[in-house]
Amino acid sequence: MRSHSYDDVLSGHRRRRQVREVPAEPGLVVEDAASGFCGALIRLEHGGAVLEDRYGNHRLFPLGPAAFLLEGEPVTLVAPRGAGPPRRTRSASGSVAVSRLRARVARDSRIWVEGKHDAELLELVWGHDLRVEGVVVEPLEGVDVLAERIESFGTGPARRLGVLVDHLVPGSKESRLVDAVTDDHVLITGHPYVDVWQAVKPAAVGIAAWPEVPKGVPWKEGVCAALGWGEPYEGWQRVLGGVRDFRDLESPVVGAVERLIDFVTAGGDGPAEQGHA
Repeated sequence: MRSHSYDDVLSGHRRRRQVREVPAEPGLVVEDAASGFCGALIRLEHGGAVLEDRYGNHRLFPLGPAAFLLEGEPVTLVAPRGAGPPRRTRSASGSVAVSRLRARVARDSRIWVEGKHDAELLELVWGHDLRVEGVVVEPLEGVDVLAERIESFGTGPARRLGVLVDHLVPGSKESRLVDAVTDDHVLITGHPYVDVWQAVKPAAVGIAAWPEVPKGVPWKEGVCAALGWGEPYEGWQRVLGGVRDFRDLESPVVGAVERLIDFVTAGGDGPAEQGHA
């Protein structure tokens, strides 16, 4: 019996010594085991690791055995061999890019956009962030069905909805439909542009300005006719192909999407933000 107990003690010591060492690479997302602060590694300095969370906050944490958690596993961060200071890398949205990204199980919360083009634009610019956070973007196919879709979805503190609406200006049909939504677990943001195409800066697609489209003419068709872009599907490929990152988008759209991501990822962490933005 004494021998068996002695073996167990030794086994325990072996387990404690076998904490994995992980090179401190730029963008590596870890959690400080003591405080729970989670962020991407910016650099090593003064015997510590500087982490940046998704809101841009920086904190310095001391290095030490098992001082950090990587995907829930205690690890020891070590300087990469033969490498200089870690360089910060950025995603298309401007956030810190996460290295060795694994797909996260999707949250119950969702972001809804009006159509396929909106969804493709969000994937292009914010796709990295959305995968890090486990957020799914779904096309709504127009805001006329918004109230019914919200009721059928069934919201709650950990089941939030963020909705991005085109042409959300005072007096518009869209604004009246949005004003009818009073669910505290739904945040609706929008932009003033007639279509998400117009949310892309003209210079990004090689034009001086978006053309004026006569009333009664479908906007995408009118734009393609004025610019000689062929059919709308061909025009959209031009628009999407001109977007490299968030800097090619108008600022109202960037702000609207960032607020939605913050809202749906905060589900279950506190009282919901109310109203529309």
